[in-house]
Amino acid sequence: MSILDKHGIIERNATLLLVLSFLVVTIGGLVEIVPLFYLQNTIEDVQGVRPYTPLELAGRQIYIREGCYVCHSQMIRPMRDEVERYGHYSLAAESKYDHPFQWGSKRTGPDLARVGGKYSDAWHVDHLSNPQAVVPESIMPKYPYLATTPITADYIGEQMWANQVVGVPYTADEMANAKADFEAQADPTKDSSGLLARYGKVDVANFDGKPELTEMDALIAYLQVLGTMVDFSTFTPVASR
Repeated sequence: MSILDKHGIIERNATLLLVLSFLVVTIGGLVEIVPLFYLQNTIEDVQGVRPYTPLELAGRQIYIREGCYVCHSQMIRPMRDEVERYGHYSLAAESKYDHPFQWGSKRTGPDLARVGGKYSDAWHVDHLSNPQAVVPESIMPKYPYLATTPITADYIGEQMWANQVVGVPYTADEMANAKADFEAQADPTKDSSGLLARYGKVDVANFDGKPELTEMDALIAYLQVLGTMVDFSTFTPVASR
């Protein structure tokens, strides 16, 4: 009896096929899952990665609300063409405080994993208000209303609490000062020493150039932090150490 004949017996016997399929899936699952129980951490700790500030977190919510992830990914794959265009490939640790992560699956527009600091705040204001004025061939929608929509810190404590519940290590001090930090980041005239002490490297600026705090401020604060937490001039992967 040939191997094909033996395989035919399995195919014609539904019960046998079910049992053997279950065994194969079980063995494969165990091979993939069991080693994870012996790892203390599946994500490499990388210096510089921190939770989002209250204003950045609010901006991230606006980014998700407006569907920016539909056209922009935030994951640079370790391929030469991607690294040369966008910068260092993405690290798992850079997304460990993202709930949900914004890796994306489509690039109608460019990847944004390293967009932080690439353009000025004024450029982002112009681009979000009228993308075609900055990039004529762009098909991105206009978001001018972000600059005229006020934003407050009324619910930022609840947003931070929700992230804390799923593992983001916001401290009691950060939670207690959420509103003050929210407002201080977008107003260079205010005392931001507490914000900097709690979060370290933070971009403090009047992002949209207007006196009132708007959704444009929050979104730009979020965009400007993307890809800036890790110093890749000194970063060395674990496998290379």
